Amino acid sequence: EVQLQASGGGLVQAGGSLRLSCQASGFAFDDYAIGWFRQAPGKEREGVSYISLSDGDTDYADSVKGRFTISSDNAKNTVYLQMSSLKPEDTAVYYCAADLRASQLRIGKGDYWGRGTLVTVSS
Repeated sequence: EVQLQASGGGLVQAGGSLRLSCQASGFAFDDYAIGWFRQAPGKEREGVSYISLSDGDTDYADSVKGRFTISSDNAKNTVYLQMSSLKPEDTAVYYCAADLRASQLRIGKGDYWGRGTLVTVSS
């Protein structure tokens, strides 16, 4: 059974930090790309960051560049999203998704999706 479990969300003050984790199981982790997405109330889902697990290539949305860092621990089948200098506009439910092609994640598609974790940034 394929599972993607996002965790690590919570309430944090503006300027603070959080680290999200995406634990994967049930598929060949190293062959995939993982993306982090978020959806704020009343807004469309947007891509935040992506990592290709085969070569470590990463990409970020302009809105989070310089503040968020994506990384992976392939031995643990886990992808992390370190979020720093958080802003109230970062408040959203954050999801992780997996696809064999990072190009699919960049257009909002993915083979597998996990449940989200809520991040709330207070001003």
